[in-house]
Amino acid sequence: MKAAVIMGSASDASKVEGCIQILKDFGVEVSVRALSAHRAHEALSQFVEECNNDGTEVIITAAGMAAALPGVVASQTVLPVIGVPIAGSNLDGMDALLSIVQMPSGIPVATVAINGGKNAAYLALQIMANKHASLKEQLLAHRKQMNEACLKTNEEISKKY
Repeated sequence: MKAAVIMGSASDASKVEGCIQILKDFGVEVSVRALSAHRAHEALSQFVEECNNDGTEVIITAAGMAAALPGVVASQTVLPVIGVPIAGSNLDGMDALLSIVQMPSGIPVATVAINGGKNAAYLALQIMANKHASLKEQLLAHRKQMNEACLKTNEEISKKY
């Protein structure tokens, strides 16, 4: 199981660290790059081509402001691309969100919440789980743990009040 995470700049690293860790915790090999669609387009295209040929199953992209990165990546692959809009400009990430969700027909990018790197990881895991039964089992077990934790918290709150 293999995924790629591409951030538009090194300043986005703190916003995708949780994403990378979740993927690794589930046993996914992760290739991570900081490649701007605007400032390093040739290196970005080379990396996407590597992903197209090295067994990568999902590409997660994180970018702020104009957020061209997810669309540029999606235009160069038929692998699922997940866009993570990053807050950082005067518009608190709304500019990036709108840039990512408004992709032209035929070049889709799945989009998660602003700074939603963790959900991007879970969405990537769900996509890969369609091919990998062991990953599907891990995700189901994880959801069961979340359910149990929620019920425990509910019980504590009910007793307290």
